[in-house]
Amino acid sequence: MQRKAMTNRIDTTLAALRAEDKYALAPFVTLGYPDMATSEDMAASILDAGADMLELGIPFSDPLADGPTVQMTSFLSLENGTTLVKAMDALRRLRAKGIDSPLVFMGYLNPFLNYGIEKFAKEASDAGLDGIIIPDLPPEEAPPYQAILASQGIHLIPLLAPTSTESRIEQACKQASGFIYCVSVTGVTGARSELSGGVEGLARRIREHSDLPILVGFGVSRREHVENIARFADGAIVASAMLDSVSRASSEDAPETAAAFVRQLRGGD
Repeated sequence: MQRKAMTNRIDTTLAALRAEDKYALAPFVTLGYPDMATSEDMAASILDAGADMLELGIPFSDPLADGPTVQMTSFLSLENGTTLVKAMDALRRLRAKGIDSPLVFMGYLNPFLNYGIEKFAKEASDAGLDGIIIPDLPPEEAPPYQAILASQGIHLIPLLAPTSTESRIEQACKQASGFIYCVSVTGVTGARSELSGGVEGLARRIREHSDLPILVGFGVSRREHVENIARFADGAIVASAMLDSVSRASSEDAPETAAAFVRQLRGGD
């Protein structure tokens, strides 16, 4: 299996931001919520509003790591008939529109296994995917999947939490590429008024093993959170808080609602 070059849009984007001492903002959109066309429009509007990278959520029937908001969007997306095949089609359409920002799938392992990892890696690479996050894939089980994805130029992004042991952090960092997803709290996703005090310590522990960019997610909901994260990490991932605001808007208004949320997090930067 010939290995594709592993410098992709994630690497170039995060390296450029780091060189300019700027942080990355990476919102999350559930593909197929509130419907597929609107979720694609939201993706485009979020990037136009100043996001640097986008996570595209693949809905799953048992999303253990997700809080109520992301679970709700996932279930509604499944009701709309969203599948991994349709998510791949959406990815192709986004690239066909000229979107050149890093795009990362976030989803649970089973749909990718059902699709076939080698088939997925080849087709996703051809469609323009840069990375994938699989919350229920432990680091010790990741290497075979990572090798297949890396052969197609796709980063497998590890997640680490404040409860992660030193050995797990070391192992995840040793095999990581792209960036490291630093989970700010123990538990499920969801907007919170305050970030855990343990997240900065976790970032320091990760830094002892890797100089890859660190992006912090789970619970990020306000500009103050993003500014705080920027002191010790390379960027922030926001999901539930933005999706909460979208859930209160009509489908017609959803793209602009999401864009306005991103502009508010950016503070007009």
